[in-house]
Order: sequence, then C-alpha cells, then structure tokens
Amino acid sequence: MKNNFIKYTLIALATLQVACSFDPEIDNTYSEDWVFSQPDYVEGLLLNAYGNLPNTIVDGYGGDFLDAATDNAVTNNESGVYRLGTGGLTPSSNVIGQWDNAYNQIRNVHLFMENGLGDNINYDISSEAADKAKRDNLKGEAFYLRAWWSFQLLQAYGGKTAEGEALGYPIVLRSATKEESTDLEAVKRNTYEACVIQIKKDIDSAMLYLPSKYTGNDPVTGINNLGRADQQVSLALKSRVSLYAASPAYQPDNIVKLVGMGQFNVVDETAYINKWKIAADDAQEAINEIGTFTSLKTSDFDSNNTPAEFIWRSFFTSSALENSNYPIAERGGARTGPSQNLVNAFYTKTGYPIDDSRSGYDADNPYDNRDPRLYVNVLYNGSDFNNRYLETYVGGIDSKEKYSGNTRTGYYVRKWLSLAPGIISVDNSSNQRHYNPYFRRTELFLNLAEAANEAYGPISIGGNVTQSSVDIIKSIRTKAGITDNTYVDEIAALGKDEFRKLIQLERRLELAFENHRYFDLRRCLLPLNETVKGIKITQNTDGTFNYEEEDVEERRFNGVRYYYAPLPYDELSKSPNLINNLGW
Repeated sequence: MKNNFIKYTLIALATLQVACSFDPEIDNTYSEDWVFSQPDYVEGLLLNAYGNLPNTIVDGYGGDFLDAATDNAVTNNESGVYRLGTGGLTPSSNVIGQWDNAYNQIRNVHLFMENGLGDNINYDISSEAADKAKRDNLKGEAFYLRAWWSFQLLQAYGGKTAEGEALGYPIVLRSATKEESTDLEAVKRNTYEACVIQIKKDIDSAMLYLPSKYTGNDPVTGINNLGRADQQVSLALKSRVSLYAASPAYQPDNIVKLVGMGQFNVVDETAYINKWKIAADDAQEAINEIGTFTSLKTSDFDSNNTPAEFIWRSFFTSSALENSNYPIAERGGARTGPSQNLVNAFYTKTGYPIDDSRSGYDADNPYDNRDPRLYVNVLYNGSDFNNRYLETYVGGIDSKEKYSGNTRTGYYVRKWLSLAPGIISVDNSSNQRHYNPYFRRTELFLNLAEAANEAYGPISIGGNVTQSSVDIIKSIRTKAGITDNTYVDEIAALGKDEFRKLIQLERRLELAFENHRYFDLRRCLLPLNETVKGIKITQNTDGTFNYEEEDVEERRFNGVRYYYAPLPYDELSKSPNLINNLGW
C-alpha cells in the first residue's frame, strides 16, 4: 500500500524528462524519504481523509436521502437506495457499505502517523513552539479521523452472528507488512465491544491534542481551520458511538436476545443498563463542553454563516439538491417523496398526536396548526413555493397525474433546500450555500434523553447526568415551537417503556432527512416492514379538498437478517475466517 502511495505521489510531484537517445536521461523523481519530509504532502494524507467525507447530505447514498429506504420517504430514482428499500440488499449490492473507502482513509491516517510525526519533517520553521503546535494538532486530527472512519465501518457492518456474538469490523492500527497483507486467513472481525473501546480510545487520544474549538486568528487553532476536528466534534462522535454501543441490536445473546422482528428480550439487565449509563455520561460530557441547542429553522438551510446548531458540518454552493428534488414544473427531478407515515407522526402545535381528541386536528385542513417541524421538513399541497402555491392534488401541476415523474406520495422534501426564486433556471443556475451537518447539538440532547431514560427512567437522574429525560424532551419540543407539554408528562408517568416510544418518535421528527432513521430503526430493533403511504388529494368544485391515504411502496424487510448488513462479497470470498452477520 505504501509503495502504491509513493508511486502515485511521485507521478504528481515529478516530471520524467526524456531526451534524445544519445543524451543522458535526467531523472527528476524523488525518494520516499524526501516525499515524507515535505509537510504539505504529508498533511495531504489527512486532507484526503477529510476530503472523502460526504460533502452534501445525500453524497454517501448515491444522491438520495437514506430516509427513502425507511417509512419516512420514497425515491423516484430507481438505483441504490430504492433497491435497498424494496429488499434488494445483498453482499454485492449495498449502498450503505463503506468498506473500501473507510479502510483506504484509515490507511492514509496510518501513513501519516508513521511518516508525518518524526524529526525528519518541520511544519513551521519560525519556531520550535509553532512547529510543535501544528504537529500536535495534526496528531489529534489523525486520531479523530481514524475514529470517524472506524465508526463508519461499525455503523454499516456491526451486527450479530448466527451464534449470537456481536461483531464489528477487523481493527487495523498500522500499515500492514507485505507478509500481513497476504495472510488473508488472519483477517477476522473483532467483537463489537472491542471496536467501541478502540474508537473511544482514539477519541480520548484526539482530545489530548485538539483545541476545544477553532476561534481567533492563530494559524493552527484559529477560525480559518473551521471544519477540522476539534474537541467538541470528538465528544459528539463519542456520544454517538456510545449510544450505538448501548443499543439492543448490538448486544451479544448473553445480554440481549433477538426474538423476532421488533421483539427482543433483555437477558442481563445489569450489564444492559450499565451500557446505557455510559452512554448517558458520554452525552452529558459532550453537552457540558458544547452547550445548549437551538431548534433548526428553514433559514439555516442556506445561511451565509454557519448556524449555531451545527457542531461539525461541510458546506457547498450549488443547486444540486434543488435540481434533484424540486417538482418537474420547477425544472427539478422530484426525487424524494416524504411519506404520509411521517406527516401523520408530527404532533399538532399543542403537542398532542393527531389521533388524540384534545389535539384540535382538523382532517379537512390537515396541515393547519401542526408541529412547526412539519413545515421544516415537508412541502405539501398549498405550501408557499416560489411565489405560488404547491399543487399536489390530482391534476395539479405538481401531481403525478400532470407529470409522471412528480412525487408519488403527494409531498416534496423541504429540509436542506433553498426556496430562493431563480435558484434553478435554464440559462444560469443560482448557487447558494447549503450545509451537511455531521453533528447537530440537538442530537446530543436526544442521545442523553434516550440513554437517561434507559438507565434511570423518564423522571430520575443519576451518574453525571444533570437533567432528566422528560425535561430534555420538553425542552426540545418547546424550542421547536410546540406550545404545551402535558402529553409528555402523561407518557412519562407511564414509565420507561412508553417513554422510550416517545423519544424514538422525537428522534424521527427532529432528525428526519439527516440519514439517522435507517440506523435508528435497526439499532433499536424496531419493525422495519411498515408499508410507505402517500396521500391522494382531490379538489371539489367549491375549492375544498378530500384526502385519502394510499399505499405507495412496500418495505420488504421481512426477516431479522435485515437488522444487519452483509459483509462485502469480495471480502468474504478471499478471507475465509470472516464471519458474516445473522442470516447472510
């Protein structure tokens, strides 16, 4: 691997000049030692690991939201996510798989660690202190990036085996020797717990070298480095890792036994709760460092300044999301259709489910007085859209009857899109800033609410936790614009099990179209096969509308094996001791 890297680097660095056959040949290639003495090229190894992060919210999944493989949405793009959602997951076709990319980036990190921290290289010749500051920061970034890419492997491939073990991925902590790279029988998956321990160890190492956040004008820790890993980003990752590590799907059979779709039994209550206590403490640690949250607003989607809600993000300036998701009449691709299932899940503004008699829900005006987060996520019939009203009723300009490529569900996605007039045009597409938040502040509070409920119940606190699960959920809803939390208190009084359902719903609503729902369904062992529904709207002669729900797409996840992804076929075929996940 190192030789290949050097070969490609030298091609980029050097020009081989060939003279006449009677003249001496001038060879401008450089030695490996020289290459690894150049700070820009060595730092480039880490920049490569950054550069392979998904730039847009849909980059990692073939241009689709991963929600479109869940009960939250469908896609009109019949490729990776569509095949995934309709039961097409196989060892050879897995749109969520990142095996090669993740290990390539881990390799880049190792090449940096092994060659970029020695005395042969100087990152700042102005002073020893400046050189050390840069060197330490890069070291911290390297530990963080290895943790990040390792978690991508754990999230995609972690799972149970037929024997009831919980396994992760093969841990790699340095560049392989030639002998090691050919010893394929030695390639084995580590336990899920061992992977979690190693990832958190790397995060703890990163914390020793990174600043809390990038501020000021310092060349190493100043604001110009925003987007690189820092302590706040590291703690956010640690919280997410601990949440997954405590979840029932990733416990061995001696702690949690998977019984069937949506069914599991806790075998060792003490061990199980202890993992949730760790997750609660890790979420609280992150919150202590990062601070409070702000509810997401539509103005955040194309703001020129990074919204305060985002802990770590990328941004891009293009109309790619609008090109893919605007209705056909607006020169878009109408790619993503939010589901009626998701729309029904949003409360009314008073905080009650729409089927609660106290909610004030009006079936004849189903989009009035709803949870404000509905309007952040979904465009519906009558939505204000670029100086007109959206028409998804039968025969309307934005309906599938008008253009067959329009939404199949009667809804369009709102989240992350700009509705600025003229962002899509025939002659000159507008370019506005868009964001892909890798971590949001609200996610940390949802992590804490979930973990605290499992560890201590809805109302109590313990360990290092400073606020109860019920108080966190009420705070999230209030900041979102819900006016009453009586319903939350009522559910909390019913105990941990019922409050768990409410927390899972809050995650669904708050983190919709952020690629969490697919994994949340699986780690919590929730039913995966709920049919996706849409809405058929017909207009009456008096201008009123009738609403009728209809089935749009089946979710063919009809076996427990779909809680876990299969390992890649190519890896299984060459490494005989790789154990696949349950059912594959």
